[in-house]
Amino acid sequence: MITLSVAVSTYTYEEAYEESLNYFGGDELAARVWVNKYAMKDSYGNIYEKSPEHMHWRIANELARMEKKYPNPLSAEELFKLLDKFKYIVPQGSPMTGIGNNHQVASLSNCFVIGVEGAGDSYGGIIKMDEEQVQLMKRRGGVGHDLSHIRPKGSPVKNSALTSTGIVPFMERYSNSTREVAQDGRRGALMLSVSIKHPDSESFIDAKMTQGKITGANVSVKLDDEFMTAVTNNQSYTQTYPIDSENPTTVKEIDASQLWGKIVHNAWKSAEPGVLFWDTIIKESVPDCYADLGYKTVSTNPCGEIPLCPYDSCRLLAINLYSYVNNPFTPQASFDFELFKDHVGKAQRIMDDIIDLELEKIEAIIKKIENDPESEEVKRTEYLLWKKIYTKTGQGRRTGVGITAEGDMLAGMNLRYGTEEATDFSELVHKTVALAAYNASADLAKDRGAFDVYDAKREENNPFINRLKEADPALYEKMVKYGRRNIACLTIAPTGTTSLMTQTTSGIEPVFLPVYKRRRKVNPNDVNVRIDFVDETGDAFEEYTVFHHKFVTWMEANGYDPSKRYSQEEIDELVAKSPYYKATSNDVDWLMKVKMQGRIQKWVDHSISVTINLPNDVDEALVNKLYIEAWKAGCKGCTVYRDGSRSGVLIATESNKEKDKDKSTQGEQASSSVLTNPEVVKRPKVLEAEVVRFQNNKEKWVAFVGLYEDRPYEIFTGLQDDDEGILLPKSVVSGNIIKNVDENGNNRYDFQFVNKRGYKTTIEGLSEKFNKVYWNYAKLISGVLRWGMPIDQVVKLVGSLQLDNENINNWKNGVERALKRYVQNGTRATGTKCPNCQNETLIYQEGCLICTTCGSSRCG
Repeated sequence: MITLSVAVSTYTYEEAYEESLNYFGGDELAARVWVNKYAMKDSYGNIYEKSPEHMHWRIANELARMEKKYPNPLSAEELFKLLDKFKYIVPQGSPMTGIGNNHQVASLSNCFVIGVEGAGDSYGGIIKMDEEQVQLMKRRGGVGHDLSHIRPKGSPVKNSALTSTGIVPFMERYSNSTREVAQDGRRGALMLSVSIKHPDSESFIDAKMTQGKITGANVSVKLDDEFMTAVTNNQSYTQTYPIDSENPTTVKEIDASQLWGKIVHNAWKSAEPGVLFWDTIIKESVPDCYADLGYKTVSTNPCGEIPLCPYDSCRLLAINLYSYVNNPFTPQASFDFELFKDHVGKAQRIMDDIIDLELEKIEAIIKKIENDPESEEVKRTEYLLWKKIYTKTGQGRRTGVGITAEGDMLAGMNLRYGTEEATDFSELVHKTVALAAYNASADLAKDRGAFDVYDAKREENNPFINRLKEADPALYEKMVKYGRRNIACLTIAPTGTTSLMTQTTSGIEPVFLPVYKRRRKVNPNDVNVRIDFVDETGDAFEEYTVFHHKFVTWMEANGYDPSKRYSQEEIDELVAKSPYYKATSNDVDWLMKVKMQGRIQKWVDHSISVTINLPNDVDEALVNKLYIEAWKAGCKGCTVYRDGSRSGVLIATESNKEKDKDKSTQGEQASSSVLTNPEVVKRPKVLEAEVVRFQNNKEKWVAFVGLYEDRPYEIFTGLQDDDEGILLPKSVVSGNIIKNVDENGNNRYDFQFVNKRGYKTTIEGLSEKFNKVYWNYAKLISGVLRWGMPIDQVVKLVGSLQLDNENINNWKNGVERALKRYVQNGTRATGTKCPNCQNETLIYQEGCLICTTCGSSRCG
């Protein structure tokens, strides 16, 4: 047993990386992800753990400390065995980062929803929501909130504006706040929603179709059954404001099919809005049995898998399904349901322990706020926010037990994803999760007490509870007798970077590589037996991907010799025999996938985060069919992504006279973003400039980026060194780069900014302030920028530079990070694969690379 309650040893990045590399069996990506995102650190970047083993002992010791408060406690050793190697139980990002880390003041919750009590349609209410959103994001939380309380555009207001601007300007406000908040190398995450009943819902649906607007938020529209029925029956629909009022001030009759067509078109074109089938969510919601006590669901978290009431939150955990497959890929493959049920129960128990740990974290946050030097007036909103979250967390004790590796589990069981047989098995697994988790919560209630407002009478007519009652009458009787420890228990969330460390797929999404057409070669001399495949365009995939490893595992399990040279026909036959055949995003029957989601949803009390990935050439009719089927199948929400759709829409503006251009041409435009006639652009004497600050390996860096037509034209970057004269106040984020020429014809570049008092301040000889070698490389990169190379290609070029020492490589990384923020949102990172799912479906979003297949993100 390793005790890490008081961590005093620190490790260099290299020490932690090498130890983690050994832990992950040489997987460099997994090692870097763990060190960068999950190793225990303080606010100065000092690392206190050198491998995931230390982390798992840290978590196990803290969980054991909570266990000792209650009867029949689990030991740290038992808990460690469940966590070790990410084999069985995997706490998600915030719990993994924060449990036992006393060096930072942060929450363990992944998801929050905020809202207003009573009327919130005022600038006071809107600004309060804005501050609450920021305060949560800075503690590492994703936030969701609903805008249905804001009066529609044109409504009278009792201020000098006379009429309301409607919802859209406030969407921009909240989006911009998200973009401002940093979360240890990633930005905040936001979900904005609105009811279809709101008269401004059409403007909401259209808002993200404008280039550069609302880039810091996901948007989803809440659809009620009345609207969906009107759509399917081609009827009219009535919108009102307030949306639930019996005496609305605004009433608007609309053509439901017309508005539905816009939802489908925008989703087809830009992957948003997502849709939330709100009546299904509310009808199935167990917490909404307590709506009058403050548990009325109003919105979801950014990924949509946790519908929440205001000021409630949820922590997430995933169970690795593949680890319960015995003899995977063989005719003897079986699923160990007994071990699985035992571990699901322990996962629910662990989640309840994490609630107690979260309450401690919230107490620490409140204590910090009390001790902060600001006035009580300044601190009031943040203080009251966390007080409300503390109450909701302790009163309802909501948890988020989920799964990962469903696709791998099915393959290991020799079941092909998307078939009826595979769907039947998945439903059985999720039914087992639901029954085991709720049994565990009832047992916890017996030992630890039920959640504060539990009332069996309130839940009598809830469809989810009655489903459990029918499947396991003894469980229901146990709940009636002892209550339940947790108001709700289950979800399926995207597992993101944690799946890199488990080396599994994410959620219920099949993330195998796309389109394998033929075998290219098998190298019998390679220890790893790397197999190259080419896709349908003839481009070779990188060697030894996750798929190759699994395919080789399948070959060995079925008696094939991976070192043998197989003929083209033989390899085609092998691929066709494997459970991975026809299991890619493009191969899966999308309607079957929606039906599978609906069947699984019946055993998940929260929701399921899943995106239906479609090829570029599908038409809008298919999106329409998928959304309708999702509603009929009982899904609580649905999102589609058509390959390349974002790059096409994000370059469109009102001034674009060529809206009907071929989609592929639009995509090229999004990727290019070049200067007009770059060969004739002469550098002006004065260029507007932005200041970009960041940390790289504990060092403070600064970049001055000169802009021409809002596009990077030149860059100066290096270490921020006060001794060398870079005395730049933290408040300075922009200025001018001025080119001066001395009497000898030598160029000098100065940076000029306006200080807080309004006086101009000049840093002379900007190019002389940094390392000479860096400056020479910067001149080369600036030359490439001036001649109009697309920014994403400049980023790729800089990233590919092979430099000869660590310092200059750190500088190169700084340049790359500074330039990424200027890549247009939606630009596809061509030729680059997602390190998680290996699909070539990465797009740039706010300087980060986002995978549109599995949802993982990488910043910096």
